[in-house]
Amino acid sequence: MRAWWLLVLALLAAPSWAAHAYAQFGDIKYPAGFTHFDYVNPDAPKGGEIRMVPPTRPTNFDKFNPFTLKGTAPAGLGNLMFESLLVGNSQEATTAYGLLAEDVEVAPDRLSTTFRLNPKARFNDGTPVLAADVVHSFNTLMSKEAAPQFRTIYAEVKKAVALGERTVRFDFATPNPELPLVVGGMPVFGRAWGAGKPFDQVITELPVASGPYKLPSPRLGRDITYVRDPNYWGAELPTRKGQFNFDRISFKIYLDDTARFEGLKAGEYDFAREFSSRNWARQYTGKAFTSGAVVQRGFPNGNPSDYQGWVFNLRKDKFKDVRVRQAIGLAFDFEWLNKQMFYGLYKRVQGWFPNSEFHAAGLPGPDELALMEPLRDKLQPEVFGAAVVSPTTTPPHSLRENLRQAQKLLAEAGWTYRDGALRDAKSEAFTIEALIDQPSLLRVLAPMQGALRKLGIEMSFRTVDFSLAQQRMDNFDFEMTTIRLPGSNAPGSELIERFGSQAARTTGSSNVWGIENPAVDAVLSKVVSARTRPELVTAMRVLDRILSHGHYGVPQYYGDEFLIGYRPAPFVLPKTIPPYIDPGNWAMSTWWASPTNK
Repeated sequence: MRAWWLLVLALLAAPSWAAHAYAQFGDIKYPAGFTHFDYVNPDAPKGGEIRMVPPTRPTNFDKFNPFTLKGTAPAGLGNLMFESLLVGNSQEATTAYGLLAEDVEVAPDRLSTTFRLNPKARFNDGTPVLAADVVHSFNTLMSKEAAPQFRTIYAEVKKAVALGERTVRFDFATPNPELPLVVGGMPVFGRAWGAGKPFDQVITELPVASGPYKLPSPRLGRDITYVRDPNYWGAELPTRKGQFNFDRISFKIYLDDTARFEGLKAGEYDFAREFSSRNWARQYTGKAFTSGAVVQRGFPNGNPSDYQGWVFNLRKDKFKDVRVRQAIGLAFDFEWLNKQMFYGLYKRVQGWFPNSEFHAAGLPGPDELALMEPLRDKLQPEVFGAAVVSPTTTPPHSLRENLRQAQKLLAEAGWTYRDGALRDAKSEAFTIEALIDQPSLLRVLAPMQGALRKLGIEMSFRTVDFSLAQQRMDNFDFEMTTIRLPGSNAPGSELIERFGSQAARTTGSSNVWGIENPAVDAVLSKVVSARTRPELVTAMRVLDRILSHGHYGVPQYYGDEFLIGYRPAPFVLPKTIPPYIDPGNWAMSTWWASPTNK
């Protein structure tokens, strides 16, 4: 009898393996047993090579560990070599399907999620992916030897526990419906990586990972080539079928934009995303383009747009007053820039989540007010009014009018013009050093520099290379800089790392502004605990209102197309372009080389 009861208890305690996917809001497009995502070609041939350039402008890479703070890892490493328990797709915002895990089970109280690993899963050294590796990956990323942002991302995860050789459970501190996606997306690596060395000393050792590509050489440097693993364990999975078709994927690094563009025309690489409207409008000409050897094409961007803007370091006393930050924003003339420099290609960023349903507009609705009312004592009164609209110089508005308003705000904040400069009560002159890692931005900042000079503010520029700029950002050693935050259809815990008070005090975090706002923290908790899409939208719109009224940055501009230059031969593109693509990853994972012209 006792044995029978133990069996019953064991059955009741065991997960009821039934879920091939997890959706934060229950909307799963592909049923169990699906064979492939419908935007890929499941019969795409394997072979050939695609040569890329990184979307950013890094210098030499000096490590093969992308999860530590110091140093620069090569482009493509995370996407091509590391895998996670679950993986998303380019059609659904808050749904992920099995990759390393073949099943996922969320406890009824939502305080834990259990994954059963696919017995076929293998690392690139031939060893199986086991629960102990998942636990090791989590514990390592949560340690002080890893970059600090991981401790923020997984802050609500209490622990990972191996329940068996291929069964692992994550325990949560709160019943946050996003957490299964958070832990499901965690990169998993083998315990053998680094052979027991402290993780922050794992530098030149090639990763023990499970992805479709391997690195044939441990050489550090600039350019890098990944080679498709012919023994890749997951090639026939529905979440991998028809993807990662190239035998080789290379990244070539150029140290300036001119050399990079000339490299595209000369056939040194095949695909690049263009970020300069001037280049797009004026440079894509000549024999390479008229012959069709290089194609200039705008691909539709269905994603929420990125936030791009000049940002202030609130740790500096001069930027602590919101009126000062607002005044500086009034000196930015987007309309003039768009006409004179950007060839009318761009739109003005409005709020922090532009071109998405998370953007707040007009007066707050009843759902937003219900969330805001308990926070009234922590909010500026203006937050309960109309949403902030970025300043404009479109008639009847003008830059002169905006600067008069800025002058008034600065005077209210204690800054007055005397002795040839804008000065505070201690007679200290107002100066701003703008940190930039792209010399091309100088021409964008120059008009704003002139407008600020009319207010008595002197702006200077500190131009450094990418690695030094990143180092200074990690240590919050700057006054003002530019930043681009990727838009998301499924915002969640990464926003805590970006805007949360604790992150503001954590070196290397994404909260470069130094925002410490209890109202923001409270709304962030609503974002990550939302159980329905409408709840998420409401919380995000309130967050947008609070951040916008805080004037933590000067919104810049965005484009509603991906501007791509690529060499069409020998590549074949899928017939369907899904709505939520990152263009570089989409090309690497779904394009293929024509078997007749590789």
